[in-house]
Amino acid sequence: ILFISHKLAEIMAVADRCTVLRKGKYIGTVETKNTTMEELSAMMVGRSVNFHVEKSPCQPGEVVLNVEHMTVASKMHKNNAVKDVSFQVRRGEIVCIAGIDGNGQTELVYGLTGLEPLSGGKITMCGQDITNLSIRKKSLLGMSHIPEDRHKHGLVLDYSLEDNLVLQRYFEPEFTTKSGFLRRDNIRKYATRLIEEYDVRSGQGPITQARSMSGGNQQKAIVAREIDKNPELLVAVQPTRGLDVGAIEFIHKQLVAQRDAGRAVLLVSLELDEVMDVPDRILVMYEGEIVGELDPKTTTQEELGLYMAGAKRDEVKA
Repeated sequence: ILFISHKLAEIMAVADRCTVLRKGKYIGTVETKNTTMEELSAMMVGRSVNFHVEKSPCQPGEVVLNVEHMTVASKMHKNNAVKDVSFQVRRGEIVCIAGIDGNGQTELVYGLTGLEPLSGGKITMCGQDITNLSIRKKSLLGMSHIPEDRHKHGLVLDYSLEDNLVLQRYFEPEFTTKSGFLRRDNIRKYATRLIEEYDVRSGQGPITQARSMSGGNQQKAIVAREIDKNPELLVAVQPTRGLDVGAIEFIHKQLVAQRDAGRAVLLVSLELDEVMDVPDRILVMYEGEIVGELDPKTTTQEELGLYMAGAKRDEVKA
């Protein structure tokens, strides 16, 4: 059996031997029983990788995002996908929405970002009611969104990389003249800077067609675009899905840097390691409701699993 993966835990669990390729070149072959995940990751990335997210203690400030009694209808069945959900995200903290896939996380993000209308409730950002605002107005007010589906909601696949990097900013004076023509030189310079800062690998640089790029580099392009807007609120939905250990480490550092810069970060993740390691608070969703609030420093994966499976819930939330 030939098994191709970049998930180290899977490789260590199922493979007898592992051959590592990096940038198209053969690096080496090792017996998994004689190696460690740290050694494998160093072969894959070309340097040592820190599997633990380094971050200082959380110092939350004022409320940036306030969600009150949010309800979102389901397209799959008659019941609501999100049921009377309320929570807050403050400056200087990362809050994670955790749960088994299909428990309302997607619809919650759609309602929050404007991809779906709310059936009920209110959303306030920086003290302003944004419940019924358009996606562009929410973006201009300081909301950035790293979407769950990078092809459907993150990129225009037939556009160039540089055009994708200015999708939400092309109308600004820096990129468009008063008569409506794009300032191509400025767009090229801007794209080149982001490509270098975020190590986005593309065959033809800024003019590369987004469709031709690997999934990991498509994801890094989206992360670069959304973070460079200097948002008040960053909504990051499965931001490391499909990425190698080096890219995962980089994106986790970016999320923590946003937190330390006083931004509010809402993370939605299905990866237990990410849920336990990155956020300052964990909100668990089960069947469209928030059933628990956990501190990642004091909880365990077993307790988190009980909440995610619906076997346990906070008495206050019940």
